[in-house]
Amino acid sequence: MTIQTDTRLTPVPEQREGEGSVLVMIAVALASVLLPLAITAPAVAMPDLTVDLASDVAGGQWVQNAYGVTFAACMLAAGTLADQFGRRRVLAVGTVVFMAMSLVAALSTDILVLDIARGLQGIGAAGVLTSGAAILAASFTGRRRIQAFGVLGTSFGAGLALGPVLGGALVGLAGWRGVFWVNLVVGAAALLLMPRIRESKDPNATRVDWAGLTAFSASLFLLALGFVEAGERGWGHPATVGSLVGFAVFMAAFVVIEQRVARPMFDLSLFRNPTFVVVVCQPFTITFGFVVLLNFLPPYFTGVGGYTATQSGVLLLPLMLPIFVLPLLIGRLVGDRISPRMLLTLSSLLIAVGSVWLVVLEPGQPWGQLVGPLLVFGLGVGSAFGAMDNAAVSVVPVERAGMASGIFNTMRIAGETVAVAAAGGFLASYARSELISSSPEFAQQAPRLAGEATQGRLDAALAAVAPARRPEALDAVAASLTSGMHVAFIALAVLAGAGALITFLVVKDKELKDAG
Repeated sequence: MTIQTDTRLTPVPEQREGEGSVLVMIAVALASVLLPLAITAPAVAMPDLTVDLASDVAGGQWVQNAYGVTFAACMLAAGTLADQFGRRRVLAVGTVVFMAMSLVAALSTDILVLDIARGLQGIGAAGVLTSGAAILAASFTGRRRIQAFGVLGTSFGAGLALGPVLGGALVGLAGWRGVFWVNLVVGAAALLLMPRIRESKDPNATRVDWAGLTAFSASLFLLALGFVEAGERGWGHPATVGSLVGFAVFMAAFVVIEQRVARPMFDLSLFRNPTFVVVVCQPFTITFGFVVLLNFLPPYFTGVGGYTATQSGVLLLPLMLPIFVLPLLIGRLVGDRISPRMLLTLSSLLIAVGSVWLVVLEPGQPWGQLVGPLLVFGLGVGSAFGAMDNAAVSVVPVERAGMASGIFNTMRIAGETVAVAAAGGFLASYARSELISSSPEFAQQAPRLAGEATQGRLDAALAAVAPARRPEALDAVAASLTSGMHVAFIALAVLAGAGALITFLVVKDKELKDAG
């Protein structure tokens, strides 16, 4: 299985306590911050990017989906390669691949080339995340490990949170290509520090489970494709149904394969522990809603809201600020003043409250009305980021910490990928149906209006409407998309509320303490 930690390779004390350990944290954090930044920054640049490259709605959606699908699908294989050839080596190679594909994306003049580059960029990201998490799990113990994963949580939160603001600023200064150029600068800084990381391998590592990898990758690809097709053609279209059926078939095949191989990529036996199941599924209740907001609120603001890319990023500051502060603070509190179970329960509850409160969202409303719900939502996500990663590696014995980290991060990225694809497909299809129902005079233009509004660009779609009717069409599509956003917020609240209840009832703090 991926990135399994070998306890015989425990670093020397000075690596845990001295200057070297700090540089290890910084190197992993710098490489890791690129990964979520590559999700949120392009979301702000999407309107300009798709117009410049003359992309249709599906092509624009795959700018995000291609990255997320390969990221999640290759996580397990990347971990296996890290075990065989060295965690530091895979971290460096993954960073180089990520940077190279950022360069290709920045120079792209065709949407297909950019989508392919994003897919390859996701493969590099998988190498960075699996090896980086394994390096931290193997390099630190006890309180130092909590602090190290607090730094990792902060880097992820910073990448997600900085994306809209940084992306908006870069779009304003250098155009949409700027969101890819910045990866080269941060990646180079991370590479300079990587020689300070001690190399480690798993002497018992086996070859890559290609059958399992193929089945898992195909299932995730078809799931994302199904949501994209649903947004384009509807949920009942044969392409949508066929993609979702294919997902179920390949996922079932993956489960069968993993039960029969000697050393599975995805050790299903760990899922017999209810506490482990709930902990590794936290991304579906914590980051699911966060990624939806970061990917679809900026286009909403720039599209039907009339804001610039920079302004739309600034509007999200109340959501983002807690992500910078809370993960490191939470790392100091967990175990001493609050248990992981109570913290993760409270985090989900805050997200549920913030989601319900966000139904106040309306086009052109005063910014102050969104500060409260976005801040509450951000507090929930920020507090969880400081605890989730450490809980995942602490719920199993130390010799299996790498495996637990691999499974957790696979679930994290798979959850984010599903969130982006599902929310994009839902919002486009819901806005289209609502627009046809409420304004049948725009039924012919409804698919394009709804799809373009979801991605934050309406000028081209409105050009197909008679000039005298354009203000009416804009109001109609704005109302339809806003209604879809409200439904999505309620669904996120239900998901987070259910996660809070299950976490409170199932997770056992004693298992976390005993295993860690």
